[in-house]
Amino acid sequence: MKLIYDVNDKPKFGKLVVFAIQQLLAIMAATLVVPVIVGNGMSSAAALFGAGLGTLVYVLFTKGKSPVFLGSSFAFIGSMTAAFAGGVSMALGYMGLILGAVFAGLVYVVIAVIVKFVGVGWINKVMPAIVIGPTVAIIGLSLAGNAVGDLQLGDIATASPLLCVLCGIITLFVTTVCATYGKKMVRLIPFIIGILAGYAVALIFTLIGNAAGIDALKIIDFTPFTALVANGVNLNTFVALPEFTFVTAFKGVGEINATYISSIAVAYIPVAFVVFAEHIADHKNISSIIEKDLLENPGLSRTLLGDGVGSMVGAFFGGCPNTTYGESVGCVAITGNASVATIIAAAIGAVIVSFVSPFIAFVNSIPPCVMGGVCMALYGFIAVSGLRMFKDFDLDDNRNLFVVSTILISGIGGLSLTFGKVTITPVAVSLILGIIINVILSKKKA
Repeated sequence: MKLIYDVNDKPKFGKLVVFAIQQLLAIMAATLVVPVIVGNGMSSAAALFGAGLGTLVYVLFTKGKSPVFLGSSFAFIGSMTAAFAGGVSMALGYMGLILGAVFAGLVYVVIAVIVKFVGVGWINKVMPAIVIGPTVAIIGLSLAGNAVGDLQLGDIATASPLLCVLCGIITLFVTTVCATYGKKMVRLIPFIIGILAGYAVALIFTLIGNAAGIDALKIIDFTPFTALVANGVNLNTFVALPEFTFVTAFKGVGEINATYISSIAVAYIPVAFVVFAEHIADHKNISSIIEKDLLENPGLSRTLLGDGVGSMVGAFFGGCPNTTYGESVGCVAITGNASVATIIAAAIGAVIVSFVSPFIAFVNSIPPCVMGGVCMALYGFIAVSGLRMFKDFDLDDNRNLFVVSTILISGIGGLSLTFGKVTITPVAVSLILGIIINVILSKKKA
């Protein structure tokens, strides 16, 4: 395709702001969803701040040659949840989020060093498409229960499950229609439009419920707005410092022990290898769009370092490990704007918006059923991205069939292994089993 703005082009300031908003809208919904799903008091504002800062780190490492935005990774939702498992304190759980991101980031750093010296040939041998495809699919499929569960819940316990499902389904329908039939900007932000539609329906039910005194109709909890209204919307309430992860995490330093560190390591490290495969796929995709091989220049080692270090920085502030976003790549492809200046402006915009209290209050007031509707599509996208890799191998070959079937069944079935207080998550078990079986069966000649 012909690019309107190439990688090194710098649009005029007015246009740059518009393009930055467009890029930000494309990634914002998914980035804000992750901390809401994980819960445990995580801040959407802090996650957005971390994504913006992490993207700036990525741009620095890649020498401004890769037009990709980094956002909160859905692949690590299970790992992040594991940080709070077992009844650990909030402070220790937050410290686990940072430790986990460090472990995941170090995986990228180690692979980057290896790639720098020995090339990328070994990667395809250890994690070929036959292993990575179904494993990526498992990440989405394993979260299906979360989406369906949220679909039946409102912010208020008395909310009617049927009305909650209705709000969630409307959210899903609007999202899919916008993504399929929308024109230009609409197709870039189907999740945001879907959330607004679902929220509007939930708001109507809630207002009627408040007026008529019918608890079953009350879906939205307006508590997040209470402080803003009570204190008046002024500079002190309009702008607020996000609840950064490291502030709470440092209080849990004294609770860290070897067992907890081991639990975090096994929850994050295997998933990092899966996300690493997605990293390669995203960069091959964006390379074809800008007609410059990013794996050669600036090089896979630099993109990995940028992603890994950017992920650590993002989690330090927002708790969520970051990853390159397919929505960002799609935005570049559809608009023909590959300007890295746009990515930088969008990252700065993410940092600024994270301080705007009314916006963050709105995000925090979005009921679970609305997010459940969005997540049905988001998790499905993750699963389908893995299933797409199936076209690269022959499932009539028993070697491939056994690898895929083992990964899918162990992952969907929720197979996890526990050694004392250390638990290996289903995604990690599936990946490990897939690698082992693939190595064993690959010995047989075709």
